[in-house]
Amino acid sequence: MTLSHPARLMAGLTLITVPTIVYGGLTLLAVVTGNAHGLSPAPELSPAQQALFRAGHAHAGVLVILSLVLQVLLDSATLPERVRWGARVLAVAGAILVSGGFFGLAFFPGFATVLWLGAASVSTAVLLAGIGLVRRPA
Repeated sequence: MTLSHPARLMAGLTLITVPTIVYGGLTLLAVVTGNAHGLSPAPELSPAQQALFRAGHAHAGVLVILSLVLQVLLDSATLPERVRWGARVLAVAGAILVSGGFFGLAFFPGFATVLWLGAASVSTAVLLAGIGLVRRPA
């Protein structure tokens, strides 16, 4: 399989975010095990904050994988190049914004806006890719 230059670039940028997901997972492991495992010392979090950290970590992993899949699928989508680039960027940005929104929301209510912006970004990227894949080639 040969990827286009834009797909390789965006997939590479997406993969660079993976160590932050690993770090977050190790921190979360310390939180839920009371510092028995993972990166210590774990921050003291309320049950609501722990739930938001879990949601942020889970969404980060899933949305990074989705972003990588979208980069490949967008190579086959029948879309104008500018729209395809927009979908590529929105897929990566959405993964970062959704997970960051959950983590931020654990401490600041204003991060709900970041979460919603990320959700809109991911949704738009997926919708554009889907439309581009079901369109008849020009």
